Amino acid sequence: MNDLASAPAPRRARVRAPELIGKGGWINTGGKDLSLADFRGRTLIVDFWTFCCVNCLHAMDSLRDLEENHKDTVVVVGVHSPKFVHEAEHAAVVDAVERYEVRHPVLDDPELATWKQYAVHAWPTLVVIDPEGYIVAQHAGEGHTHAIEQLVNELEAEHAAKGTLRRGDGPYVEPEPVATDLRFPGKAVVLPGSGHFLVSDTTRHQLVELAEDGETVVRRVGSGERGFGPGAFREPQGLALLPDGTVAVADTVNHALRAYDPATGAVTTIAGTGKQWWWHESPTSGPATEVPLSSPWDVAWWHDRLWIAMAGVHQLWTYDPAAGTVEAVAGTTGEGLVDGPAEQALFAQPSGLAVAGDRLWVADSENSALRYVERAQDGSYTVGTAVGLGLFDFGHRDGPADQALLQHPLGVTALPDGSLAVSDTYNHALRRYDPASGEVTTLATDLREPSGAVLVGDEIVVVESGRHRLTRLRLPDESVRVDAVAHRTRRAATDVAPGKVRLDVVFSAPGGQKLDTRYGPSTRLLVSSTPPELLLEGEGAGTDLVRDLVLADGIGEGVLHVSAMAASCDDDPAIEFPACHVHQQDWGVPVRVTPDGTGRLGLVLAGMDAEGTEAAAEAAGA
Repeated sequence: MNDLASAPAPRRARVRAPELIGKGGWINTGGKDLSLADFRGRTLIVDFWTFCCVNCLHAMDSLRDLEENHKDTVVVVGVHSPKFVHEAEHAAVVDAVERYEVRHPVLDDPELATWKQYAVHAWPTLVVIDPEGYIVAQHAGEGHTHAIEQLVNELEAEHAAKGTLRRGDGPYVEPEPVATDLRFPGKAVVLPGSGHFLVSDTTRHQLVELAEDGETVVRRVGSGERGFGPGAFREPQGLALLPDGTVAVADTVNHALRAYDPATGAVTTIAGTGKQWWWHESPTSGPATEVPLSSPWDVAWWHDRLWIAMAGVHQLWTYDPAAGTVEAVAGTTGEGLVDGPAEQALFAQPSGLAVAGDRLWVADSENSALRYVERAQDGSYTVGTAVGLGLFDFGHRDGPADQALLQHPLGVTALPDGSLAVSDTYNHALRRYDPASGEVTTLATDLREPSGAVLVGDEIVVVESGRHRLTRLRLPDESVRVDAVAHRTRRAATDVAPGKVRLDVVFSAPGGQKLDTRYGPSTRLLVSSTPPELLLEGEGAGTDLVRDLVLADGIGEGVLHVSAMAASCDDDPAIEFPACHVHQQDWGVPVRVTPDGTGRLGLVLAGMDAEGTEAAAEAAGA
């Protein structure tokens, strides 16, 4: 039992938490509207997320054990804050809550009202509110769960001693289950010989084999429970046939690749450790089952390698079954749209792969883009863009590829004539890109979140994820006429001065931790821009969190892409094996160049209490 003498000293910062409001209303509460008063006496963790964001999914998944371990004293509330137009649809948020098995209340905030009240600037952001209703910490990005759990333990002791802690069940109400053969399926392949479909049944953590009609269940593979043991999966997505007759499975939330043998039903692990890849701790190549991966979303066989769309770190990796190794091949781990040599290119959550001709095609979802990889005679790779303008421009517009728009596509399929079918997920459409003509057209509409497709004769079978089924379509002779719609993510631009601008990312290790220098520098900063011509100096990677950027003359606006990482370890000599943690955040900062703009751009990468966060923000000029 804790007493006042042993409890931590109360924090000095007393910032009252704003009310939780959102026009979309509450989900997972049995129809009840909630307010901050309903959480009084409990520690409240507010998770600002959007369902397109893989970093948000990482943060959400990392909270599951904390929720279970402190279920009588802690309540997690998700505040859904959309980036894409589709994410502002209430039905889509309800689907996402079920799709990702969110087992706490969620406030749908389509107009970002609560986001603005809490001065949130990035997805994900976690805010900790004490049992008396005061903000005590705010954390942007991934890697903060350990620090939050320490804080939760301190708050439990402090408020138990004060008599302000209230234990009991939380307000979560589980929705009624729905009986369907598939639940938010991800991808599909056709099994040779039988002609059956193998489908990743993502939300049920299984693979499902369907007969040729695409409806009759032949068998299920996997326990149906989250796990990493034999025959268990966690939200599997991509599938690819391997030369040995097995099927490679992108076991996304297990951060692993599995091999399924249709002949025997056996499931083995061929790559990954079951743990998420973290900068500073993990190599980018080596023995396949010893190197961690990060949310592999799709796989495809090309040039004697299994290529992996590594959505969690915005890269493409390969698995070499002959050598038993994995390797990062394209992308820097920075997020953006930059073409060129593979090792210098930028992606944003690559989520779909297909081979057509001499190219590997990539559905680059957060960029709303169709990208490709080409191999030169010397064995090097380059990255190009066929369709897409970057992180903030999206819509449904057909026409010349350099003007066409997609909205968060998750799949791409090679067609017999050399063109590509794009599963344009958030537009609920199947689009076509023809490399010969350079034109984008619409093949079909009125699909619900299509996430992949496979060819069967002269038909295309679409994984209609939002309707929990495979949908068979005959490839049309003519395109569908669709009124053009263009959108840009609504983010206020920061006015910056022309010429030199100092970028200052402020980081302070959470309480009880210190910077981890065991493997070299403990911080890393990646910077790029859209358009690339915006930056004359300051682009690229470095270890200093302060950098001078030089903006080009004549470019009035653009986006700075900043990715900051820092590693910290427990700072206690008595701990023989201190726990270490990586803190990571990506920002897309719209900027407008004006004579009266600021010469300093401050961003906060911090795990601090409310007082420390305010001080850091002030120091950074935020």
